[in-house]
Amino acid sequence: MEECTGILLEVVQVLTNINLTILKSYISSDAGWFMDVFHVKDEHGDKIRDQNVINYIQQAIGTVREIENTVKAMAYRNDVFNNSDQLSEHTAIEMKGTDRPGLFSEISAALADLHCNIVEAHAWSHNARLACVAYISDQSTDTPIDDPYRLATIEGHLTTVLRATTTPTQSESEIASPQEVKTAEFGEGTNMTDVERRLHQLMLSAGDFHRPEFEAMTPPPSPRSDGDEEGRKMVVSIENCHEKWYSIVSIECKDRPRLMFDTVCTLTDMQYVIFHASIGSRDGRSLQEYFIRHVDGYALSSESEKQKVIKCLEAAIERRVCEGVRLELSAENRVGLLSDITRVLRENGLSVVRADVKTQGEKAVNAFYLKDILGNEVDTDVVESVKKEMEDVIDFEVKNDGGGSSSQQGRCLSSSPPQSSPGFFSLGDVLKSQIQRFSHNFIPTN
Repeated sequence: MEECTGILLEVVQVLTNINLTILKSYISSDAGWFMDVFHVKDEHGDKIRDQNVINYIQQAIGTVREIENTVKAMAYRNDVFNNSDQLSEHTAIEMKGTDRPGLFSEISAALADLHCNIVEAHAWSHNARLACVAYISDQSTDTPIDDPYRLATIEGHLTTVLRATTTPTQSESEIASPQEVKTAEFGEGTNMTDVERRLHQLMLSAGDFHRPEFEAMTPPPSPRSDGDEEGRKMVVSIENCHEKWYSIVSIECKDRPRLMFDTVCTLTDMQYVIFHASIGSRDGRSLQEYFIRHVDGYALSSESEKQKVIKCLEAAIERRVCEGVRLELSAENRVGLLSDITRVLRENGLSVVRADVKTQGEKAVNAFYLKDILGNEVDTDVVESVKKEMEDVIDFEVKNDGGGSSSQQGRCLSSSPPQSSPGFFSLGDVLKSQIQRFSHNFIPTN
């Protein structure tokens, strides 16, 4: 297929959106053409055999213009893959800024005070930064809010809430984090990966790759993990391949779903083009290698540029994964429900570090990752207190996702190249010795 900047991210996004896990991948592009190979399985660990799924993938990446089951494939997508086409009927608002305990609760309360109904919301918190995308409607009519004056009022009010975080004692780097609220421009049929990519972009622009000053002054935590039983941590390194002016980005970390999506998102949004790549997994560890150049055609030229890319990739890998208590709640949907739920959490000393809020018919389904206001694990007595306070009106389930890693764990403390584990395929080993063959022998077929 003819090469196009960003096409790799587009393909990975399609696969991720239908919950396929990428087991292995080999990427090669040269002379204006590319060839991408993906080994995938579905969320149940099985091979993809449903022709409707295959048709959808072909249509979504644009390799098939017309197929017999076009209507059937699209209907299958709408019914099974996502239910977010309805979100185009609501107004999207995006927010980013410096996080603080209780901020998500304050945002929910502010929208309720502005007579907005929150149809869906997704929020990530990492390294004292918050990014949130919310779909709202008018409280009385449940229709999109399109009046420019009212939207400006909403944006202004939420910006005031976010800016309340900035204090005279904050460091210069923390104050530099922009507090911003604006109407988002999501098109028809927006799906979850579109929202997640936007959250990545918001967190990147908010500077979540910088460690908070109070955290930087404390010793690093013990290696519990992004790691495995042997305590191996995430390692990100960059070296240059001078033969062809590539920079080689190597990432070794604990494997998980959507990992390739997160890293490719970040490299693309930082204006780097991926020419060759190899992704593999073994014994729960993932090894990714990317041969990249900046969009201007040059490899990474300075140590400061390399360190920024390393920090941004670390943040991209860390920000999705939360540790601690996952609280799942389901209740009859009503105006102000999210505000009431998050108020109870805040009053019990709980802080939301990640939230996924959805409306399914008459039900509101909410999932929160919680820590206490100091960023520590939540005490079980506090959870019981919350249960008693809400059990009369809300059905919910509590899960302890202690196996995940917090924003303070799995941090790459060294930029030295990782030692390849036995059995990993290293694209670097091949490309360094045979890079000329990639350039001269790759001939597209008609």
